[in-house]
Amino acid sequence: MPGNKYNDNSQVLSTRVGRLLRERELRRSNRVPSLIDGNNDVNRGVEISEHDISGTSSYVEQYLEGAVQALNEGWERPDGRPIRQRLLVVANRLPVSAVRRGEDCWSLEISAGGLVSALLGVKEFEARWIGWAGVNVPDEVGQRALTRALAEKRCIPVFLDEEIVHQYYNGYCNNILWPLFHYLGLPQEDRLATTRSFQSQFTAYQKANQMFADVVNKHYEEGDVVWCHDYHLMFLPKCLKDYNSKMKVGWFLHTPFPSSEIHGLCHLDQNYYVHFHTYDYARHFVSACTRILGLEGTPEGVEDQGRLTRVAAFPIGIDSERFIRALEVPKVQEHIKELKERFSGRKVMLGVDRLDMIKGIPQKILAFEKFLEENPYWRDKVVLLQIAVPTRTDVPEYQKLTSQVHEIVGRINGRFGTLTAVPIHHLDRSLDFHALCALYAVTELDEKYALYQTSYIGHAVLENNEVGQKYDYTKRSSINFDSGNESNVENQGNGLTSDHFLESLDLLRLEPSQLDSSICTSNALSYHAAGLLSSSRIQICDVALVTSLRDGMNLVSYEFVACQDSKRGVLILSEFAGAAQSLGAGAILVNPWNITEVASAIGQALNMPAEEREKRHRHNFEHVTTHTAQQWAEFFVSELNDTVIEAQQRIRKVPPQLVVSDAIRRYLQSNNRLLILGFNVTLTEPIETPGRRGDQIKEMELKLHPELKGPLTMLCSDPNTTIVVLSGSDRSVLDDNFGEYNMWLAAENGMFLRSTKGEWMTTMPEHLNMDWVDSVKHVFEYFTERTPRSHFERRETSLVWNYKYADVEFGRLQARDMLQHLWTGPISNSSVDVVQGSRSVEVRAVGVTKGAAIDRILGEIVHSKSIYTPIDYVLCIGHFLGKDEDVYTFFEPELPPDSLGLPRTKVTDAIKLSVEKRAAQKFPSGRSNSKPQGKSQQHGSNPDKKSTTGAAGSSKRSSAENTSWNVLDLKKENYFSCAVGELVTNARYLLNTSDDVVTFLKELAEAAFSN
Repeated sequence: MPGNKYNDNSQVLSTRVGRLLRERELRRSNRVPSLIDGNNDVNRGVEISEHDISGTSSYVEQYLEGAVQALNEGWERPDGRPIRQRLLVVANRLPVSAVRRGEDCWSLEISAGGLVSALLGVKEFEARWIGWAGVNVPDEVGQRALTRALAEKRCIPVFLDEEIVHQYYNGYCNNILWPLFHYLGLPQEDRLATTRSFQSQFTAYQKANQMFADVVNKHYEEGDVVWCHDYHLMFLPKCLKDYNSKMKVGWFLHTPFPSSEIHGLCHLDQNYYVHFHTYDYARHFVSACTRILGLEGTPEGVEDQGRLTRVAAFPIGIDSERFIRALEVPKVQEHIKELKERFSGRKVMLGVDRLDMIKGIPQKILAFEKFLEENPYWRDKVVLLQIAVPTRTDVPEYQKLTSQVHEIVGRINGRFGTLTAVPIHHLDRSLDFHALCALYAVTELDEKYALYQTSYIGHAVLENNEVGQKYDYTKRSSINFDSGNESNVENQGNGLTSDHFLESLDLLRLEPSQLDSSICTSNALSYHAAGLLSSSRIQICDVALVTSLRDGMNLVSYEFVACQDSKRGVLILSEFAGAAQSLGAGAILVNPWNITEVASAIGQALNMPAEEREKRHRHNFEHVTTHTAQQWAEFFVSELNDTVIEAQQRIRKVPPQLVVSDAIRRYLQSNNRLLILGFNVTLTEPIETPGRRGDQIKEMELKLHPELKGPLTMLCSDPNTTIVVLSGSDRSVLDDNFGEYNMWLAAENGMFLRSTKGEWMTTMPEHLNMDWVDSVKHVFEYFTERTPRSHFERRETSLVWNYKYADVEFGRLQARDMLQHLWTGPISNSSVDVVQGSRSVEVRAVGVTKGAAIDRILGEIVHSKSIYTPIDYVLCIGHFLGKDEDVYTFFEPELPPDSLGLPRTKVTDAIKLSVEKRAAQKFPSGRSNSKPQGKSQQHGSNPDKKSTTGAAGSSKRSSAENTSWNVLDLKKENYFSCAVGELVTNARYLLNTSDDVVTFLKELAEAAFSN
């Protein structure tokens, strides 16, 4: 489909933060007029006023119709680009539910939910919503009619049949993923009987995700941003990327993401943007990827062979302006008035939750009961309004929860209620938008009654003149008495009446600092009015109680804060809700499992001084009104766009896949070939292990891939082909695997060399200092003992500590500690290189690399085989550490010698040296952990090398160069360097796995044999 021309990557800044900051400034300085902005003429048709806000339904309809208007009117910038980027929001459910009225007639009803509420505030993008309409439509006539009806609302349906819905939604999503992600455990076998087996549910889950992907692919245009939502669609990003690898795909999880012990993980591939509410969820996701999938976790996200999945935390927001404006609508004001009258004289506490196990409703009610037990004063002065929206009413567990809540509410109301009032009002129903806003904003009584009630209590307590009662009075009214004033207040208390206080209401408009202290000491009325100032305000504030046992975010807390700007209500919030990380500074955080703590928090909220309430509310209100749903969406799209830019920059550096046919054709056309092959990961047999956990014993024992025996034998039999296996493994490993072939073996990164028909010889540089070995060995042994499942290998020229099979995070910490110790101690003054692999630390002598050794190896081979025909074809395949990738660039024809990243000598010099080293000491094959043997090898070769170097005269040099200039005659089209399974590499080409290497060498051997 045609693109929307939104991709404009000109003048891309080099740093990610720089790009995001520029994008942020552009949004602020050139913000597009909102679709709901009444000040813009083109939007007048969707303006929201006190007369046309009739609830959530009309709001959603106007929002969706506004998107249609923007598209139809063709709003564009002067440069011809759309005024807004297209955003495809893909969720399990559409924001509307469809009801069939006839064969080709449908009516649409607005759905409720946190995602719908949040995305109502996203107005800066041309959004289309893709999802299931909540109804089975088997006939084509009905599907076409519903598609037309939804198109008017910028919605696109995905048609799922009843069986798919049953297995995918009721089965895998609700029975498996929802409990796992909320730490509830998997369902029991009797529950599984109603939804068949895990496998059938998972198959349906994959099929449903593919059906969503098919619809997205049909409507996708180049430059669109595809925003997938929640655990229902965790396979969708992979399906989309398989169809179009350049598609901008992001995924946002609205639930918690559990730690890696709770096995639940979406499928990762490449260049995604994965988004969570909190850093904890993001950290759990990265940890699960490293522990379960064996991927590399980085500060930016998860990396797999150079492909980055960026992981970030940014909490969802709400359209706060919508709630603030709604408070001025007459219908909401009428609701508030009714609630004031209904609960006059009582303090209102509010709870709004789905009736779900994770919401902690029983814990909330039990905590309220404990508060009433411990505070008899509040029993007839506070009421808890609990709105419990029914959900999954056909599930036995939810039916049991409903009965449990009703039983607890009935018991508490029977215990503390009266004929005219009960402490808990529990509703098993949902409320419309206006009624909900009124509940968020309601106060239980007016200022006059508040002042009268508090002053009257204070008067009665003073009249009794009992110390204990004075203390209670002090706590409730926040007045601090000293011994000098007690008698004065007591003596004047008898003349106090409620009428006196009612005449002094104006004092409530004053701050304590504005009251005249002389009046307070001489006039009992003024004294009490001043002292009860904060008390009266306490009496008119509200409390919201959120006690989720585990919640992704909980937007009820946001909505309450948005509606409380004039009332300064107190928010009690569970520390296990995602909102706790955003609103924790202003809320009272509680552990909902600790009933005593929650009860204490209720008392703290009801008695909180006005100044503290003001500070707490102001902090939360600022956060809610600035971190809106619009900002949330803008942040997501900006980050995703930048992730694509960064991915494109990475892709430019990624070599292409090897064209096998081209490599074979060049091989057949050449006369003298050199094949340099790595061993580990390149020629080794793959180990199949369940769950990607790895079989340490099998994987540590390197074995040649069984399917390579035939191809290697055929290639080795060609007299015009020389094969070198170049590996970091010790000599015994290569002997065991390649002893039967006619080839050359280069062990320990090329420091030891032999033809399979000859003996081992050393190619180590002169004066190689190995004095550091013993001290580093002790360090490696110490960390091996401290790190379970780690091990270290001692070789002749290096030591390797491997923690591939240890706990990933612990192994990383241990490796960091080890490196800090090594640099400050054993190797601080040693000539060594420290090579860090993905799960290993290697210490080797300076100059020990495959690239540095290849010239000496080549010289020895040329001399030994008496090669006089120039080598005109080189194939180098391996899975090498970054330090050893200089072997790829050694033969690079396009690079001059002085531009390479290694001290490269001319090949002719290497050959000359090898000719003069005919008397070099030969070493018998042996295991590299033989310490005495290593010493003798090292020192035995040095005298010979010294004499060789010193005797190199000009006449000999000239003769050697004249006879060997034509040994290497390599053109760039005949050089094939291939990295196996590594995207960040110096090689020219890529092969994905050892299986690809096997396939290539098979085809190469067959072509060479048939030729």
